[in-house]
Amino acid sequence: MKFIKKVSSFFTGSGERNGDRSLSISVRCGRCGEVIRTRVDLSNDLAAEFGEGEREAAYFCRKVLIGKQGCYVPVEVLLKFDARRSLVEKQISGGKFLEG
Repeated sequence: MKFIKKVSSFFTGSGERNGDRSLSISVRCGRCGEVIRTRVDLSNDLAAEFGEGEREAAYFCRKVLIGKQGCYVPVEVLLKFDARRSLVEKQISGGKFLEG
């Protein structure tokens, strides 16, 4: 029975759904005012920025968001993270960030 559980856990994962390994973001479109929500998977969505000596010094993520209300104006979000994948800087064009 243990063998079957090990094999099934291999395919289904550990049961965690990126509990604290994701970052939720809410923005408001600058043109129509629609609230757009997205999620950044800190394990898979980040690109590495390399420093001296070919070591990963930091990470970044760029997302282009488009709402569902027919406005179709892109809202571009650029997020920068430190080596521990903690958010250190965020920029936006075409909208504004919503807190919470």
